[in-house]
Amino acid sequence: MYKPQNRPLILASTSPFRQQILQKIHVDFECAKPNVDETPLANETATALVQRLALAKAKACEDQFNDHLIIGGDQVAVVNGEIVGKPHNFENAFAQLKRASGQTITFYTGLCLYNSGTKTHQVVVEPFHVHFRQLTDEMITGYLETEQPYSCAGSFKSEGLGIALFERLEGKDPNTLIGLPLITLIDMLNKEGINLLAQLS
Repeated sequence: MYKPQNRPLILASTSPFRQQILQKIHVDFECAKPNVDETPLANETATALVQRLALAKAKACEDQFNDHLIIGGDQVAVVNGEIVGKPHNFENAFAQLKRASGQTITFYTGLCLYNSGTKTHQVVVEPFHVHFRQLTDEMITGYLETEQPYSCAGSFKSEGLGIALFERLEGKDPNTLIGLPLITLIDMLNKEGINLLAQLS
């Protein structure tokens, strides 16, 4: 496990899925809960929204961690040009998946690495495309009752049974779909002087 010496790493998220992804790269980190209003601004695009919220979530932890590298992230799904949020219940989730059937949903994931010591940040937005199978009402109902993905944007968990809903996936990094683009994060850490592979030698 690599422990950054100069500035400890903080994940500004309590998502167990993001934590599991970050654990893949064997780096020591702590988690913090960012208190941020996620309401979109008037006429705000999906990319502008996730970029703004990723930075806001990282900065929201600055008072507690004032000389750290803080990872902030946010994600939304877009189908037919419309932002799709978390469904929160069966009815909304059913409607989302019904609409997604046979369609392509684009997920936009905002990622920020904020250096609270130098007050500098890197922020990017990564797209990831999910091509859905044709779904029957019975398939949708069975999936939702089995996995209950009501706190997930788009109404599925790709790391679980949700993969069965897809025809194909298209994107730079499969981790992006779960909410944390690791390839890009590693590039950001390199720019902050943290070379994970160099620590293994």
